[in-house]
Amino acid sequence: MTTSDSPAAPAPQPQQKDHGRAGRDLPAAVGSAVVLVGAILLSLFFWKTAFMGIVAAAVAVAVWELHRGLSAKDVDIPEQPLMVGGVAMVVVAYFWGAPALVTATAVTALVVMLWLLRRGVDGYVKNATASVFTLVYVPFLASFVALLLSEGGTTPALGLDLDDPGVRGVITFIAITVASDTGGYVAGVLFGRHPMAKVISPKKSWEGFAGSVVATVAVGVWLVTSFLGGEWWVGVVLGLIAAVMATLGDLCESVMKRDLGIKDMSQVIPGHGGLMDRLDSLLATVAPIWLVLYYLVF
Repeated sequence: MTTSDSPAAPAPQPQQKDHGRAGRDLPAAVGSAVVLVGAILLSLFFWKTAFMGIVAAAVAVAVWELHRGLSAKDVDIPEQPLMVGGVAMVVVAYFWGAPALVTATAVTALVVMLWLLRRGVDGYVKNATASVFTLVYVPFLASFVALLLSEGGTTPALGLDLDDPGVRGVITFIAITVASDTGGYVAGVLFGRHPMAKVISPKKSWEGFAGSVVATVAVGVWLVTSFLGGEWWVGVVLGLIAAVMATLGDLCESVMKRDLGIKDMSQVIPGHGGLMDRLDSLLATVAPIWLVLYYLVF
């Protein structure tokens, strides 16, 4: 028998589902990946300029996620000018190239710093620094996708055009980066024993990195020789660069989340967490991949 003075029993805590060594809900993750890849391929195959809409939307969502994550440390970046400026950077990069991208980046940075003046002195340096970091990390790097896609021209006809070098370049970039993540994930789950950076990302192992290298080099050689018409050694270079940069991108994202004290940037993608949790490798690899393809293949 209980009385009103008896302490209430503690409410049961919801238990997180254990996904084993996989570390994630694989059915949800695979389903989300299929939807995302399908949307990318459909836009590229139907009308490649439509793919820029997907990139612009990804930039806006990524800025929102970083705003949400940084607020955990009392950092408040201005979402509106960063989103508008970020989308403008993607657009000008696609239609007018690298010089226009540099100019748009500089103008957006200045606008953001002026925007923050309205808030006063307190926190100005902190918020302005985080804002410029966000500007470079997300829209500036994402704009290299636009530069890559524009290699085949910016006014393509409707319909599938696998002869377009821009379309081929983007497919190659995405495939190699996905190969790095997949190869590293599979090798890490099956053989991972030696942590690469235990404090930063306990599940990332040297065995997983080796799997990334093998996967990216294999996919790089295959795509460069059979899809892009380049030399095999360019595929090796591309694969090695992609494996290193994708791993660094993932580690940098892990450092950011640990510093901010959050597990995922958001939960917008079932089975994957936030969009930034999927973009980290892509953002890190796109600029060097564009550079290699621009000078050694196109």
